[in-house]
Amino acid sequence: MRGLISAPTFVLLLVLAAPAPLLAQEESLGNSVESLLAYARERNPEYAAMRLEAEAARERVYPAGALPDPVLRTELQNVTNFGSDASPNVLPSRIGGTKYTLMQSVPFWGKRDLKRDAAEAEADVAKGKAGVTWTEQAARIKTAYAQYFAVARLIRLSQEVIGLIDRIESITQARYAGGLVPQQDAIRVQVERTAMKNELIQMETEHHHTRSRLNALLARPAQSPLADPERLRPIPAAAKLDFVVLEDRLRSKNPQIFADEAKIRAAEKNRDLTYRNRYPDFTVGVSPIQTRNRVDMWELMFELNIPLQQESRRSQEREADKMTDAARARKEATANQLLGELSENLSAIDAARRVEMLAQTSLLPQSELTFQAALAGYETGKVDFATLLDAQRQIRKAKQDIVKAQAEQQARLADVERLIGEEL
Repeated sequence: MRGLISAPTFVLLLVLAAPAPLLAQEESLGNSVESLLAYARERNPEYAAMRLEAEAARERVYPAGALPDPVLRTELQNVTNFGSDASPNVLPSRIGGTKYTLMQSVPFWGKRDLKRDAAEAEADVAKGKAGVTWTEQAARIKTAYAQYFAVARLIRLSQEVIGLIDRIESITQARYAGGLVPQQDAIRVQVERTAMKNELIQMETEHHHTRSRLNALLARPAQSPLADPERLRPIPAAAKLDFVVLEDRLRSKNPQIFADEAKIRAAEKNRDLTYRNRYPDFTVGVSPIQTRNRVDMWELMFELNIPLQQESRRSQEREADKMTDAARARKEATANQLLGELSENLSAIDAARRVEMLAQTSLLPQSELTFQAALAGYETGKVDFATLLDAQRQIRKAKQDIVKAQAEQQARLADVERLIGEEL
């Protein structure tokens, strides 16, 4: 019938329409750092491996505190049938007797809880390591994106400067044709354009390298396309970048400190368990005894180990004490190192912020006014060509300083967020 779609065509349309959301996501990937972070959180294999290891460590908690499996022992007695006319046998009903012993080992009171607590602490260590992996990976992505954004803006700036040089060249050619300027001016402007084109090639190469680095961080092929970067994240206000406030957040949120605290708890539980090994463990059992075809006796069993090797245990206890002290010292060393990095990055953000503000509010407007005055003076023959080129270079440098300062702030902000373990 007319107007109806055949089944194969319908299936094909479904297949083509299904990946549309994914395709839209791929096309927008790279226009913001948030899109890159969301992609990496779902697909980065290193972070996925650490997260799975943390989940595996969590599964060790219950077995650590569980009782060991019971043991069943079977003893065949008088299998030669000594004292009777029967021949040797191994069937319980055809020998002198069979003893079945069911035994269960029971650790001393409190040992199972200590083992479970130690396993929980080790699971937290694995969780902290997974957090460290993600914060480091996220910081690399944020820094690479800032570079990606900066290179894209520098490429655009180089193209604008080439356009400006073309404008200067047209003025120079007109004045040279009128015999108002020497040929040297026309040659120098061409040299300047060639130098800018060479710089543009370098920027485009750096853009390619930065894109490759981003794709590597996202576990994508190096040549995979990325959208043009559209914006940078806003830098928090200076009040939010206070060292004292961020120090508290670092001590409470940093995944490395979280892992070190978990190591301290694990060391303390293992130390307590080592001291608890001064007391014996027990084994209890029950034994029905079969004679021929009937069970006519029962036995109860109680067993314990005797902790006589005191010197060995004292060495183990001293080892556990030292490991606990080492875990505490390691946490303190980690905190001192991270706080030093935090102070350094906050100072760098403040410096880059001031450089950007100075360039935007002072250097760039002054350079633009200088260039306009130099251009007008060159057109009237009051300013030489070297002064005009210097004025043009000052504008370019001011704009480059702004872009580089913005990228520096983003990179330092990424390090601060890595240190405090969360977004600002």
